[in-house]
Amino acid sequence: MLKRQTAQQTELEMVTIESLVPSDHLLRKIDKVMDFSFIFDRVVGLYSEDNGRPPLDPVAMFKALFIGYLFGIRSERQLVREIQVNVAYRWFLGLKLTDSVFDASTLSQNRRRRYNDTSVAQDIFDVIVEKAIQHGLVDGTVLYTDSTHLKANANKNKFDKAVIAKSRSDYWDDLDAAIEEDREAHGKRPLKEKTKEPVSKETKISTTDPDSGYMVRDGKPTGFFYLDHRTVDGKLGIITDTHATPASIHDSIPYLERLDRQRQRFALDVRAVGLDAGYATAGIAKGLDDRGILGVTGYRRPNHRQGYLHKRDYVFDHEKNVYRCPQGRELGYATTDRTGYRHYKSDPAKCRNCPLLASCTNSANKTKIVTRHVWQDIREKVDGYRLTPWGKLIYRRRKETVERSFADAKQLHGHRYARFRGLIAVKCQCLLAAAAQNIKKMALALTAAPYPLAAW
Repeated sequence: MLKRQTAQQTELEMVTIESLVPSDHLLRKIDKVMDFSFIFDRVVGLYSEDNGRPPLDPVAMFKALFIGYLFGIRSERQLVREIQVNVAYRWFLGLKLTDSVFDASTLSQNRRRRYNDTSVAQDIFDVIVEKAIQHGLVDGTVLYTDSTHLKANANKNKFDKAVIAKSRSDYWDDLDAAIEEDREAHGKRPLKEKTKEPVSKETKISTTDPDSGYMVRDGKPTGFFYLDHRTVDGKLGIITDTHATPASIHDSIPYLERLDRQRQRFALDVRAVGLDAGYATAGIAKGLDDRGILGVTGYRRPNHRQGYLHKRDYVFDHEKNVYRCPQGRELGYATTDRTGYRHYKSDPAKCRNCPLLASCTNSANKTKIVTRHVWQDIREKVDGYRLTPWGKLIYRRRKETVERSFADAKQLHGHRYARFRGLIAVKCQCLLAAAAQNIKKMALALTAAPYPLAAW
């Protein structure tokens, strides 16, 4: 039967907001398993008790921010509009149907004036990870780390050029000591202090967001970006660490420091880590070996000049500390440079009439140089883990853990773009976005029917 609908928006109805929210709504599950009252105790010292206008409840403010990250609402102004019309959001924040919603400027002004560093966001993230550990959702045995780029809120065509020092890896102090020890063992004089200064490079600095970094990577977009360096636990995919840097910072530079932070902060007994090829460096291998952690890294194809012999064609003799070329001639030790590489040089008198000279070197003095890192033995040992049965299993699960975490963050939680300008604001964004993902994963896991968790 045909029916014409009449307007009923002005009719009075007796309802409760509780009855309007579906029983299986995500926010109901989160409210059931997560107590956010710890936020109040953490921020109470940032507010005045007897001065100023009544503020927004800080717990409600952070719960509102979590709503934005959970449902991919990138704009705080849009978030406020969604809270106005969404019954489930009002219920989660403790607002009645007739309550007015706070203004968007309340969020922005609190962020600029009161939460102007990463300490609060970091503490909130840490507490949520601790709750996941208490519920048995984090194992800590195998961790997976990777990075993803967030497009900065900056025009890539507006920049200045400047010469800046390259970032130092957190293992460089150990490397400097290893270099001096190696040079002394080979009878070489210590390097002069001026030769150990960080290498400088010319780069582009955004005039819109100077904290962002200009990214130039194979297969990646070019422009100003930030990097979110994220670590995920292998058991259920709970994020145990997130750290934002400019995109010009290499993945391996902050890795060991962030790994140590997780082990100390959460008392994790890390036994193995799964990393992509960007972390396959001698410094990372040495750091993991010193910590008794098995590192499984992706294969990194060595640089090779077309038409010349591969480096693998030169065999290293550990007993004599020399390389041997395909013709059987020895390349003896010459020096150890300030980046940690030993130089092995051939005898030009013997190489001058070699039949392989054209494919060996184009040096004007007919000298072939092969380099070897002072930690190369450890690097080769760690690289071998990837070929073991357990190493293959660990590396295979990267796509199910950290890569899946980034995919969900970008597809569902608006993590493709930096919402704010400035490194501190982006760090807070990464921390709160990761905390929201953890909250969601915890709620779904703890309210679902019991099921066996993954062994890793």
